[in-house]
Amino acid sequence: MTTFVTRAPQETRGSWKTYLGLVLVLVFSAFPVYWMFVIATSTDAAVSQIPPSVIPGGELMNNLREVFTMNEVYFTASLINSFIVSSVITLSTLFFCSLAGFAFAKLHFPARNALMFVVILTLTVPNQLGVVALYILMGKLGWNGTLLAVIAPGLVSAFGVFYMRQFIAHAVPDELVEAARIDGAMTLRVYWSIVLPAIRPALAVLGLLTFVMAWNDFQWPLITLNGTEFPTSMVALSDLASGNYVIYRRVLAGAFVATVPLIVLLLLGGRQIVRGIMEGAVKS
Repeated sequence: MTTFVTRAPQETRGSWKTYLGLVLVLVFSAFPVYWMFVIATSTDAAVSQIPPSVIPGGELMNNLREVFTMNEVYFTASLINSFIVSSVITLSTLFFCSLAGFAFAKLHFPARNALMFVVILTLTVPNQLGVVALYILMGKLGWNGTLLAVIAPGLVSAFGVFYMRQFIAHAVPDELVEAARIDGAMTLRVYWSIVLPAIRPALAVLGLLTFVMAWNDFQWPLITLNGTEFPTSMVALSDLASGNYVIYRRVLAGAFVATVPLIVLLLLGGRQIVRGIMEGAVKS
């Protein structure tokens, strides 16, 4: 009898050129954020200084005080609004997109492929084409000028449905779903007990992408919240940059504050993705 011995895959390490390239890419990618921090901590003279200043100053607290005490902008309220909008949109997208992805991947119903084709087709339509119709619809509902008008269009996304459908189709075996049905589990029980634990990595990725996109959204909040006292953070930043004379240290100080939550989220999210992969792995 022949015995086959399988060896565990050995860890491969890149050469010094690979690490040097990664370091250069990291430096070039992070420099704009660093320079934003430098200007946010400096005076007005540092903006026009040649060569540009690369050493942080000591005016960060003064610049932040100006940003948060401007009565025309209400920056604190805008950050709270952005957090509310982004959190609600992210949670709703994770729930509805994973539920729809499960239906398209594992359930059999009439016109399933045709409906999935329509969902994919909506990805080719630019969002700008629907702004007028969306504004009219929100006006008829009486939501223009409120956070409901910002939240409602983002409760579910076509990309999220497609992404979850593709992930569930490969991550959840059909035999596992059939075994759960034989044991008497209903559809929602299969979704909650079988599908969700297996798609944690995809939920983490989709949640990060959705939160970042909702936080950075500018066009639609600017349109529907135009003239309101408490906009989102991106609209508040545009208000800081408006006027005949722009104080860039103030604008970049506000941009730095609005960027910090995203940086923290991405740093924490990377660990969550790895943890979700380990917990959601299928062991044989």
